Amino acid sequence: MTSQNTAPTPVPSAQDEVVQICQDLLRIDTSNFGDGSGPGERAAAEYVMTSLHEVGLEPELFESERGRASVVVRLPGLDPTRPALVLHGHLDVVPAQADDWRVDPFGGEEIDGLLWGRGAVDMKDMDAMMLAVVRQMVREGRKPARDVVLAFFADEEAGGALGARWAVDHRPELFEGATEAISEVGGFSTTINGQRAYLLQTAEKGIGWLRLIADGRAGHGSQVQTDNAVVHLAAAVARIGQHRWPYVMTPTVEALLRGVCDLTGLPFDPEDPATVDALIDAMGSAARFVGATVQNTSNPSQLAAGYKANVIPGRAEATVDARFLPGHEESAMATLRELAGEHVRIEPIHQDIALEVPFSGNLVDAMTSSLLAEDPEAVVLPYALSGGTDNKSLARLGITGYGFAPLLLPESLDFPGMFHGVDERVPTDSLKFGTRVLDRLLATC
Repeated sequence: MTSQNTAPTPVPSAQDEVVQICQDLLRIDTSNFGDGSGPGERAAAEYVMTSLHEVGLEPELFESERGRASVVVRLPGLDPTRPALVLHGHLDVVPAQADDWRVDPFGGEEIDGLLWGRGAVDMKDMDAMMLAVVRQMVREGRKPARDVVLAFFADEEAGGALGARWAVDHRPELFEGATEAISEVGGFSTTINGQRAYLLQTAEKGIGWLRLIADGRAGHGSQVQTDNAVVHLAAAVARIGQHRWPYVMTPTVEALLRGVCDLTGLPFDPEDPATVDALIDAMGSAARFVGATVQNTSNPSQLAAGYKANVIPGRAEATVDARFLPGHEESAMATLRELAGEHVRIEPIHQDIALEVPFSGNLVDAMTSSLLAEDPEAVVLPYALSGGTDNKSLARLGITGYGFAPLLLPESLDFPGMFHGVDERVPTDSLKFGTRVLDRLLATC
């Protein structure tokens, strides 16, 4: 009896797996309400653990508090003498009101080539790409060019105190030897004057979540009251909300706008806000991000005062979400204190640094070449993020962070508008594109 040769079972590729992985993650509710009331990240962290264990890796899961779980594993590289790279994502998402969505925000539905769900763009898409690429590399016996610390953090959507910041403060040995990091909100495409451009994040604004507190004299609502906490607070909120912050061109923003100037032929004068506005408008949906990076911002977001219509409260509070350009944190806070006035004091809820790093060097070159290998006719430009990422926490260890979650997107998709918005969705083809780019990057950087 003769035996027949059987073909070996093919190794699943990252492109084969990434959509299912993303779908699975979207179906795990990891809503972060910022007050400890959400479900936490434990279920998603266990999913990540299982995915990594399946290919023979030995990741570590740890909790900062019950249910607030993060996962880290180190992949040995071809050249262990080189500094390590941190490839990181976060597992939590902002809450979603189901009634506002066209689909179940935690259903992970695939409709017409798009995956829908809370976290589809922020940032379970990148989590899925990271998992899929690493699983493929390990199955195929391939090593990254250098050591890679793969991390999935809790709590990014509330500032990272229970995730990346906790890991940096309590488990710094996990990141030993790492000097650079890549994570979310960069490497996505936009179209400028008919030219596809990928925006690589090299800066992000600082965070100032602030509480405004006004004290006054409590009393009966029928009496004349000249020391009214609600009035003091309302005036301060109005001044802060209506303040017109001046335009400031940081190196990253100026480099981006000069690139847009080259692509469009529009004039650029850093001292002329009209030319800046025109260049931002030329960036299509990406203008949502870029428009908030030419100035500091301060948006009142919550109000609280009183307990009965005919009782003047002795205290009133508001919160403000302030975002500061790199190098302008102190001057912006001084302006906010002046705007708040003598009757209102400001207390920090959460503050964190702004970041700005060079659009140059071996890692930037590798990210750029990995994108252009898949999309040769495109260009790559630096940009600043109006929000923040866990790169802020890693910076405490001297790690230089970039935003690079590569996605080739259809021009019609308002990608920036879906961050923390309703009906988040990501094209499945974009996920597959991202795995190809990330695979190239880890092999060469």
